Amino acid sequence: MDIRKVKKLIELLQESNLSELEITEGEDSVRISRNTSGNSPIITQQTSPATPSLNAPSQQAPQIIEEETNYIRSPMVGSFYSAPAPGAPPFVSIGKTVTRGSVVCIVEAMKMMNQIECDTEGTVLDILVKDGDPVEFDQPLFTIV
Repeated sequence: MDIRKVKKLIELLQESNLSELEITEGEDSVRISRNTSGNSPIITQQTSPATPSLNAPSQQAPQIIEEETNYIRSPMVGSFYSAPAPGAPPFVSIGKTVTRGSVVCIVEAMKMMNQIECDTEGTVLDILVKDGDPVEFDQPLFTIV
C-alpha cells in the first residue's frame, strides 16, 4: 500500500472521533488505532509474504476492528465531477457521513450529467479520482467505511 495513503489515513484518524481504522486493498491490509494513553497513532500493515510489514512503536497491542470497507463505483464510462457546477462546493468530502440515496458526484456521459447516488451508508474515507478525470465502468470512485 502506498505510504501517501497511509499518511492520509493517519490524518483522517487524528481529525475524527474514530479510535481505530482498518483498510484492505487486495492482499494488503492496514490497521491504524489511537494509543489510549496518548494521541500517537499505532500502525500495523499486513502485506503479502514477499513484502515486509511496517510497525510503529506502541505501548499496547492494537485491537482488530470489524468495520466493512465499501466502494462507490462508476456505473458508466464518462467524466467525473465532484460538484454540481464549476466553483460550487463538492457533493461530499473526506470524513463526511453519507446515507443511502445521497448524491456523491456527477458522471458526464454523452453530454448527459448523471447524478451518482450512494448505495450504502458510512463515512467517506477517500476520494479516488480527481475532478474532471475520465472514469471507466465499475471504477471505484469513493471508499466508504
